[in-house]
Amino acid sequence: MVQRPADPAALADALAAQDYLADRGLATALHLALRLGRPLLLEGDAGVGKTEAARCLAAVLDAELVRLQCHEGLDRSQALYAWDHPRQLLHLRALEASGERPADHESELYGERFLLARPLLRALRLGERAVLLVDEIDRADDEFEAFLLELLSEFQVSIPELGTVTAPSRPVVLLTSNRTRELSDALKRRCLYHWIDHPDVEREAAIVRVRAPEVPEVVAGRVAALVGRLRELGLYKPPGVAETIDWARVLATSSPDGVLDAAELADTLGVVVKDHDDLVAVRAAVDELLAS
Repeated sequence: MVQRPADPAALADALAAQDYLADRGLATALHLALRLGRPLLLEGDAGVGKTEAARCLAAVLDAELVRLQCHEGLDRSQALYAWDHPRQLLHLRALEASGERPADHESELYGERFLLARPLLRALRLGERAVLLVDEIDRADDEFEAFLLELLSEFQVSIPELGTVTAPSRPVVLLTSNRTRELSDALKRRCLYHWIDHPDVEREAAIVRVRAPEVPEVVAGRVAALVGRLRELGLYKPPGVAETIDWARVLATSSPDGVLDAAELADTLGVVVKDHDDLVAVRAAVDELLAS
């Protein structure tokens, strides 16, 4: 395990080396999560870089990113572990064909080689060598949230056939939420919290230049300013940073000098606006966006 950054500024520099430009608030929240050994809940609109923060933090720590993508109906077996029943059946048939009669069929069939470790179990076993990303926890139901709460409190789990698995050390845990539902107070109490907002124009232009170095600086600044104005229109799905980068790449090809016209913007809006009603609203405001 590599040495962890000593302070938020050092962590921000390390993340920047991974092409992730974290502001002071996010760098501080991540540093405190590392220092205190507490899970960190990251909330914000889709596309602000929550998942990418976990990926880059894992790279900084030289740890494995273990991602659990939450969804409606997610249960503990999908998140924790399962048994490889087809392999168990094949093994049992092979034993019968060979004439072997193991004294303890259960221990023979429910051993480590037939255990399928899902993300939570894998992260527990790796301990501090893992960054566990519980992505979009708001999409899971209350029952799974309660189970996760217990696991994050104890960092251990019981597997009836094998016994209790306890993490050798605490993994780094990041949870993300797009706020499609309100999370429980109990979960929030056990986590540190940080809201990731859309970056300001200067930071977004810098992100574009880092992620798409082929985009001229003037285009990166112009597109970042336009996207900032789009977000002020009250769209149902405001564009994220990824859409800004894609739009900058498209416009850099057609207008490398950064001089944009209404027709060009209207033709390429599908790159940055992904909802029909939003598209109608933005097309009506194209001339105003260019003039401001």
